[in-house]
Amino acid sequence: MPARNRPKPRSRRALLLAPLLGLALAGVAQAASAPLSADDIAWLRRDSFGLDSATIERYRELGRTRFLDEQLAGGDDPLPPAVAPLINSYEVFNTAPAQLVAEYRDDQQKAKNVDATDTGAKDNAKKDFQKYRRELYKQSMEVELLRAIYGGNQLKEQMVWFWLNHFSVYAPKGGVGLFTTDYEESVIRPHALGKFKDLVMATLESPAMQLYLDNAKNVRGKTNENYARELMELHTLGVNAGYTQQDVQQLALILTGAGVVPQRGAGMVNGVDGGFFRQRPGIVRDGLFVFTPGKHDFSEKAFLGHRIPGSGFGEIEQAVDLIVQQPACAKFISRQLAQYFVADNPPPQLVDAMAATFQRTDGDIAAVLRTMFLSSDITAGHGQKFKDPTQFLVSAMRLSYDGKPISNADPLVNWLNQMAEPVYGHITPDGWPTDNASWSSSGQMAKRFDVARAIGSGRNRLFAGNDSDGVRGQPPLLNSALFQQTLQPGLSASTRDALAKANSPVEWNTFLLSSPDFNYR
Repeated sequence: MPARNRPKPRSRRALLLAPLLGLALAGVAQAASAPLSADDIAWLRRDSFGLDSATIERYRELGRTRFLDEQLAGGDDPLPPAVAPLINSYEVFNTAPAQLVAEYRDDQQKAKNVDATDTGAKDNAKKDFQKYRRELYKQSMEVELLRAIYGGNQLKEQMVWFWLNHFSVYAPKGGVGLFTTDYEESVIRPHALGKFKDLVMATLESPAMQLYLDNAKNVRGKTNENYARELMELHTLGVNAGYTQQDVQQLALILTGAGVVPQRGAGMVNGVDGGFFRQRPGIVRDGLFVFTPGKHDFSEKAFLGHRIPGSGFGEIEQAVDLIVQQPACAKFISRQLAQYFVADNPPPQLVDAMAATFQRTDGDIAAVLRTMFLSSDITAGHGQKFKDPTQFLVSAMRLSYDGKPISNADPLVNWLNQMAEPVYGHITPDGWPTDNASWSSSGQMAKRFDVARAIGSGRNRLFAGNDSDGVRGQPPLLNSALFQQTLQPGLSASTRDALAKANSPVEWNTFLLSSPDFNYR
């Protein structure tokens, strides 16, 4: 054997330290399986939609700071292998938005072309088309719920839901529902942990947002202020940020010409530019978003105390820069995040610290979240957060099935509809409320009890059509090692008493999922 490859003899020091090293490694292994502290559990219940075994294992392996940094790094977000086939089977997921629009228009036209004198055929065609629309909408909701339940990066999944609600769109309005899955997958998800400015621009250029808030109708000589107003009031600055009605009007002028590629004519919606878009000066196109100079008001604008010369699409970029650089924007977004994760009335010092990070990092969302999640305020008990219906449903599924893939997501949509928080279903652009009072009424709790019983009984069709599932219809085992290590130590006396009186596993599961201990984070 050549000398350079010959193993070196172990030194006397190494031989003496070997037993000590073995003891140290055994101690590490024992620590890894040791119960998490109450503070760890409280932190994880804010960091994730809900606890599962994989989350607990990874947290033990990395510790809090490294676990958080791994999540905030984001990176690629592949579909969880357990549910990838189901999500990939959806038309709204596996079809390009332009093609989806084309197919939708074709079906719509076929329904219109049915002989008007044949009343029965006309009614049936109309019903078939409406059923098609509802199916596309349902698929969009199921994609988001499956991602939330099974996504490995739970903080990112929460941020996707947070931003979908913050930059809310209403699927049933016109053609908005054709773009909701693309809105989540291509607009919100890639920017959920990035720069806030990039997120604002991505939502601005989304066909879903352009159609929902009518900016596609905002053209020179016939301005529409809907989007300009909500962009400032709901998306970036808040109500009392010091801007004026004139600022809203000027922003509406800046936004003229931004819209959606015309959905008519050959080559307009199939990803191929027609002659209208071929190398026209000033045209900006990204997917189905288009900025058309011929529809833009090129007058000089005065916005937020700054002069903006008429220059086309660059005006929009300049205006968004001005908006996100306002101290009011940093404060507004930081407070919204703290209200969602920490308390309805978050500590002012925490919001100030988050806002300072926002300004120092040019609106880096991950950095702002890191400031919040490494603060003692995240688990300091400033007020428990009552789960909204989405948080309740997702956390119940994660605890009950602990990563086990379902084969039918229809019940998820039905349950969320029962609890009155359908995804993409808030009519007004302010999104669903996130405060405790909005979701803790007796009527809401009655609905949650029904959903808790459906999940806890196992008789819920989540595994319908899966013949290989030998335990279909059996109640999930909620009184598991996961429950015993995480939730059980912190249960209140009243919840313990209720669980002790349960007469069956189904009743036990129902009592746990509908208890205050589970419904608060």
